[in-house]
Amino acid sequence: MAKRGVVAYAWLAVGAALATIVIKTAAYLITDSVGLLSDALESVVNLVSALLAVSVLRIAEQGPDSEHNYGHEKAEYFSSGVEGALILLAAAVVAALAVQRFFEPHLLERLNLGILFSLGASVLNLVVARILIRAGRRRKSIALEADGHHLMSDVWTSVGVLAGLAGVALTGRQWLDPLAALVVAAHIGWVGSRLVQRSVHGLMDRALSPARVQAVTDILTSYREMGVRYHALRTRRAGARSFVSVHIMVPGRWSVQKGHDLLEEIESRIRRQVPSASVFTHLEPVEDPLSQADVELDRDG
Repeated sequence: MAKRGVVAYAWLAVGAALATIVIKTAAYLITDSVGLLSDALESVVNLVSALLAVSVLRIAEQGPDSEHNYGHEKAEYFSSGVEGALILLAAAVVAALAVQRFFEPHLLERLNLGILFSLGASVLNLVVARILIRAGRRRKSIALEADGHHLMSDVWTSVGVLAGLAGVALTGRQWLDPLAALVVAAHIGWVGSRLVQRSVHGLMDRALSPARVQAVTDILTSYREMGVRYHALRTRRAGARSFVSVHIMVPGRWSVQKGHDLLEEIESRIRRQVPSASVFTHLEPVEDPLSQADVELDRDG
């Protein structure tokens, strides 16, 4: 479940977005650079994304209820998906503005001051982005991590823009400004597409990583010498939570208590290997043909 501290991190992203909008807009007005304009537009997208993340994380932190028995963690995938789509939109806008500037070149002014403003905004975004990415990974929050990657894409946008402006200042070649903007658009477009892909996988109940699934499989197969088998192993992840379900088949002569004790042991071992996991097991007699009747559920085992 998301912690309240995660929402506080999201508010940090809101503050950074507001500050960089002001700084980058000032830099654009000073220089009339299409690169700096594209940079400022991406910061507006950052603000919208950060506000969306705050709202979604407030939903995700709620526990299970009568209408959402498995919690609300999947709400984070909507946030990261929308954020990825907004990044793609920003990339398209930047590319369009850059192409237009190729055909309608403008003389850039006061580049040194514009570069200084943009550099300050980039340092602020870099610091906040690293904080958000680390916090998102530590707390298993895809929405927070997506917000951090979004800010990091803004940093790379600024780096590309600054490189273009430096080239214009040193050589006087105005076309370096829109060229830098096009390169940046390609990069942030790639970042946005990755976020959308991850969100789709999460909403489609993608299985846990192969390493996690293998760890669970190793636990289940360690009981084979006791005559224990398994099938219908399924795994998925929803935000910070993981889910594992499996059918355990034991010798029919075992008592209910012995079978129950085995399931408790298996579930405990799986939770140690898969943190924040909800484990569901179903006990069946290995000799009963009905135990194999639900073969459509099988993956491995």
